[in-house]
Amino acid sequence: MRVLYIDIDTLRPDHLGCYGYLRDTSPNIDRIASEGVRFDNCYASDTPCLPSRAAMFTGRFGIHNGAVNHGGLAADIRLEGAQRGFKCHRQHLPDLMRKLGLWTVSVSPFGERHTAMWFYKGFNEMLNTGKSGNERADEIVPHAIDWIERKGHQDNWFLHVNVWDPHTLYRTPEEYGNPFEGQPCEDWLTQEMIDEQRKSYGVRCALDPTDRQSAPTPRMVAEIKTPQDYRHWIDGYDTGIRYADDHIGMILAALEKKGVLKDTVIMVTSDHGENQGELNIYGDHHTADAITPRIPMILRMPGALKPGAQEGLFYQFDVGASLVSLLGGEIPDYWDAEVYAEDLKRGVRTGRPYLVLGHCVWSVQRSVRFDDHIFIRTYHPGLKDLPGHMVFDLKNDPHETNNLADGRPDLVGKALTMLDEWHTEQMRTSDAAADPLWTVMREGGPYHTRGRLESYCRLLESFGPLQAEHAARLRAEFSRFEKTYDRDN
Repeated sequence: MRVLYIDIDTLRPDHLGCYGYLRDTSPNIDRIASEGVRFDNCYASDTPCLPSRAAMFTGRFGIHNGAVNHGGLAADIRLEGAQRGFKCHRQHLPDLMRKLGLWTVSVSPFGERHTAMWFYKGFNEMLNTGKSGNERADEIVPHAIDWIERKGHQDNWFLHVNVWDPHTLYRTPEEYGNPFEGQPCEDWLTQEMIDEQRKSYGVRCALDPTDRQSAPTPRMVAEIKTPQDYRHWIDGYDTGIRYADDHIGMILAALEKKGVLKDTVIMVTSDHGENQGELNIYGDHHTADAITPRIPMILRMPGALKPGAQEGLFYQFDVGASLVSLLGGEIPDYWDAEVYAEDLKRGVRTGRPYLVLGHCVWSVQRSVRFDDHIFIRTYHPGLKDLPGHMVFDLKNDPHETNNLADGRPDLVGKALTMLDEWHTEQMRTSDAAADPLWTVMREGGPYHTRGRLESYCRLLESFGPLQAEHAARLRAEFSRFEKTYDRDN
């Protein structure tokens, strides 16, 4: 039994060929998808990076494991408390793989990037590539190939390989070129839409997609002014995907050379997607909308799963738990994951009736994904122009351009009922009295915007009179959120 877990950071599924994208970004991933099950509506329960992998590895919602932020008290997995034994009792995904008799290996800088030492729990071997997620695939994948060349022929292993190329800053080597130069690009974002976005505001909006945190690379632009700027920006993102996919192909070739590719179980996924203009956010992952939490999920299991698409609603840890079950393992009863192994083997449509998605890192939101819709409740906008309630018809408006909340109180009411039902059940089964979302709120809001109110308002004022009006409103409305942390001083 051999399992390869390919973990590509910041990869939105609708930019992959196997999910219908118009560009050839992913021939190797597409090959895996053609031989496995493609989950069309799989979502990370909590986003972005740290909360997502915490949920995936612990099998638990952030409201239960405690990790929902990138800083503060809610950036760590909650301690077990008095019942903790000599070793931590709770089992993570790699622990379950070890119980199956697999030798577990991770090639990833993630633990260092977020000082998330829980990430290594259950791995026999851990290789940190040492650049905190700023590595290119050519700095990570050779280590995985070296391991395969030395040990890949052996039986019973679980290899996790984590690459980061779709993540900003788009840093694919310039000599790689632009494989999409002159190729068609999705044309949903019109000049009129860009003009309206530029009248608004928000961290990483069209006025300032790089957030002035670092100089843009040649594959980025300092502002989104025209559809041509957007094309240049998307070329950078898509090139990062293609570069990662090329290196996935190298891993497949190494397994094939060892004669084990045919029988290796392969899971391809991500921690989160990436807004690329949706909600006026470019090249980042700031919300609980239908873009940031939606992830690719492909599971190839030769002889066990019939290739095809699953259209139902899944959390990412549902697929992880189902994989453990398909391999013969058992899921701890304290996991929040649902196991769909038998349904997947039969190839029948399955999944959850609805999903609740959380984000507390750049904004504070919870959303409900149900039917063809998503409802988003904003508790803290995180220096963005985000209303309290949003509803989008994803079938007819996949890029979230038309907020239906005011005109569809029936959808708002239905979603709020589901959100309340979910929250009541999660708190009933929680081993802590506090919802970590409110911990984030008490600390002053999402980590990445704490203490930035004044500096961001000064930046807005530099853009002109209209943005100065926005700055005045931000100061009046959001200064109450600035309680504990001030990153400017």
